[in-house]
Amino acid sequence: MPLRPFQLSLRFIFPLALVLALFAFAILPLVEDLTQRWFERDLDTRSGMMVSALREPLLDYLAQQDGEDIRNLFDRTVQDGRLRAVAFCDVTGKLVYHSSQFPPQLDCHGNVPQQVRLTESELQQDGITLGKLMLAQDTSFIERRSNEFRSYVILLFTLMFLVISALGAWIAHWSWQDWIHSLKGLLRRDSVTQSVANTPPEFRPLVGDLRAMLHEMNLERRTQQHSPQAWTPQKLRSLLHDELAGDEVLVVSNREPYIHEKTAHGIEVRRPASGLVTAVEPVMRACSGTWIAHGSGSADRVTVDAHDRVAVPPNRPAYTLRRVWLSQEEEAGYYYGFSNEGLWPLCHIAHVRPVFRSSDWEQYVAVNQRFADAVVAEANTDDPVVLVQDYHFALLPRMVREKLPKATIIMFWHIPWPNPESFGICPWREELLEGLLGNTLLGFHTPFHCKNFLETVDRYLETRIEHEASTISFGGEMTQVEPYPISIAWPDSEDQVDVTQCHRDLRTELGVPVAHRIALGVDRLDYTKGILERFQAAERMLELHPELVGRFSLLQIAAPSRSSLDEYQQLETRVTNLAEHINQRFANPVAPPIFLRIEHHDADQLACYYRAADVCVVTSLHDGMNLVAKEYIAARDDELGVLILSQFTGAARELHEALLINPYHIEQSAQAFYRALTMPEPEQRERMRSMRTLVRDFNVYRWAGLMLLDAARLRRRQRVSEKIHSHSKRSLRRVV
Repeated sequence: MPLRPFQLSLRFIFPLALVLALFAFAILPLVEDLTQRWFERDLDTRSGMMVSALREPLLDYLAQQDGEDIRNLFDRTVQDGRLRAVAFCDVTGKLVYHSSQFPPQLDCHGNVPQQVRLTESELQQDGITLGKLMLAQDTSFIERRSNEFRSYVILLFTLMFLVISALGAWIAHWSWQDWIHSLKGLLRRDSVTQSVANTPPEFRPLVGDLRAMLHEMNLERRTQQHSPQAWTPQKLRSLLHDELAGDEVLVVSNREPYIHEKTAHGIEVRRPASGLVTAVEPVMRACSGTWIAHGSGSADRVTVDAHDRVAVPPNRPAYTLRRVWLSQEEEAGYYYGFSNEGLWPLCHIAHVRPVFRSSDWEQYVAVNQRFADAVVAEANTDDPVVLVQDYHFALLPRMVREKLPKATIIMFWHIPWPNPESFGICPWREELLEGLLGNTLLGFHTPFHCKNFLETVDRYLETRIEHEASTISFGGEMTQVEPYPISIAWPDSEDQVDVTQCHRDLRTELGVPVAHRIALGVDRLDYTKGILERFQAAERMLELHPELVGRFSLLQIAAPSRSSLDEYQQLETRVTNLAEHINQRFANPVAPPIFLRIEHHDADQLACYYRAADVCVVTSLHDGMNLVAKEYIAARDDELGVLILSQFTGAARELHEALLINPYHIEQSAQAFYRALTMPEPEQRERMRSMRTLVRDFNVYRWAGLMLLDAARLRRRQRVSEKIHSHSKRSLRRVV
């Protein structure tokens, strides 16, 4: 028998042996007691019969006082093997007659030797008691019979154990062989696409669970093979060289990583406040290549060459920025209209209704085609690696695929993906889904968003979906859908300003005492960020803890965003009015409760704010990841500070040591404010140390590296398929 089935059999045999042994030891005393009572009852019955047989002749002999006949009668009676002695005692308790082999320990007063059972019966004649007849029976046979019975019981259970074990081992052997054969057929690569109807009936309930388990194991193995501590810019470059053989990388996004602006001091360069830029820009520095984006700065046109290209970063160029120009009409329809009045509220559960217009859709299609053409123009080969960023370009992958069918197109959707019912609101849902299925690889922040996307495609398109393998086959092409939690580049500690200096500078800037407690919020001015709810929580905390008035302030950095849209204009008005109301309500001579800064801040300034703030507050109502939380953690190399984090962010699935809150629950958020401000330093260090380890190890290079590793794997598979197809065609021509 093979070792594996034998090991499985032992898992059955050992518990069986234990159960049978326990049962045998438990039942033996009961059986012995029952046997003892049965034999004693039998002896009593036999004694009664003997007394009845002896009564008449004994009375006659007693009347005649014939002692010799009485002793002969008793001797004949004890010839029964189980009867040891018979005796007669008079009414005074004197032993008068007895059989010849009468035990000396036995007397008329009830003294009985071991292994003897005494039966006494009065003899009367004409109502006069003459004495008593005693029968002493040998009980040693009861112990012998009990020992024999115990041996039989143990032998019976031993035989049962051997028979059942042999049957179990035999069944396990043949079942193992049959199951292994079936599982091998089920889990073969070519069986992934087989229908459930072709699966053996006993395996049908397990098919989904088995495939899901294998998929998770594959992801875990893939993660373990590439230690997170090893992900650095150098490793990413090495990966591109080794896995992608130096293939060119093109990035497409709406927002550009560097904006050139005309100012009174000349042309200045700034980085926009964008989580996308924060995540992708370090990757491009490591990979080189070309970044294609919308040129929106007032000095962008005068800083590019004849081909609309400029080398960035300005102080140390590492890659090329290719700018695409849009008219005001195109920007209004594609960006402000369809993208931000339609898709943005559709994908975020933030209680703002999406608005869809046909004119906006037309501009969205046109601009996607414009960027797709730019990708084709910038590609130096017919199979580049194209990294498409976010919801602004849902149609672009299919457009690029039509021009560059061999390209490996990777898209990362930076915002949440809604459930199928919510996405069904979009009038052009099928077109958007078909565009997204032009990707080779489609990434989301969390497995939940991947699940929503698969279910949405299943609802609205005719495709073949393997939920366990997370693949979608559409139009003869396959799209892999995977979660890739995005992160940030870990900062160089040598470039950071001293924490003490940052602490002092920020309080000097705000005009508050050095000991003043400061909570920091850094967001775009957007209704999904929960800024109003954050202000209300701070207000409620001051209501509950008035001793903090004049000792605590919330510094809110709110970068202007999409300010031409009515919804954002109204939001700015509401945020400003609420801040003024709270400051008036809790006015004091030291500092206002809220410092509101509706303006852009550069990365270095924000890094100093992070290092100076006692608390960082993230109250997003719905967010794909939220990188502000990770930036705050990365900045705190002193291991102090507390992060308050909304449970509705993707980051909440990773940063469990943060104070997680429901931003809609104002009292809960207020309590989190107070707890963060009063948290002892040892607890702060313990929480921050754990989160810093996670953010450092699972950085943006790992995020990009895993996507590129999967892209390399898919590229190899595609090239092998092409070779096989080409070889088959050549063979067919030779045959013809």
